[in-house]
Amino acid sequence: MEPEKKALIKDLNLLTDKPVLYVCNVDPDSVNTGNAYVEQVKQAIAGENAGMILISAAIEAEIADLESFEDRQMFLQEMGLEQSGVEKLIHAAYKLLNYITYFTVGVKEVRAWTITEGTKAPGAAGEIHTDFEKGFIRAEVMKYTDFTTLGSEAAVKDAGKFKVEGKEYVVEDGDVMHFRFNV
Repeated sequence: MEPEKKALIKDLNLLTDKPVLYVCNVDPDSVNTGNAYVEQVKQAIAGENAGMILISAAIEAEIADLESFEDRQMFLQEMGLEQSGVEKLIHAAYKLLNYITYFTVGVKEVRAWTITEGTKAPGAAGEIHTDFEKGFIRAEVMKYTDFTTLGSEAAVKDAGKFKVEGKEYVVEDGDVMHFRFNV
């Protein structure tokens, strides 16, 4: 649909205009490759702009019974899976809705924030508090992978991977940000 028409009907909140994600619950042997029923679903939704994932409720129940993260990872490896069905669902929903995550890190709290892909730094700051957006000065940004690989904010700065960005910076998935503002 053309952007002009989408803008006209946006306020109607039509269910038929909402993104759709089909979640197929399959037997454990079919979770990687699918089965005849999955193929039927694929054919039925071929004309739709929809997402589809495969999960196995039986596998998810077994994962839920495991106590440690290491046990869960080992179980997933034994099943030939890279991630659990819950993780697949989260990633697929974020992709379908065009969401990304950025982080704020402080002494007392680390927090993840969900924003729409393409959001600029002041808009991301506004997710925390509207005053942050109104009085936005700059964003101090480092990549999550740099932060976890190098181990600290100081190490990221020493490596020259810490950036100061302005109002036009488009936030990327996994950014770790500090906002400077004045209200």
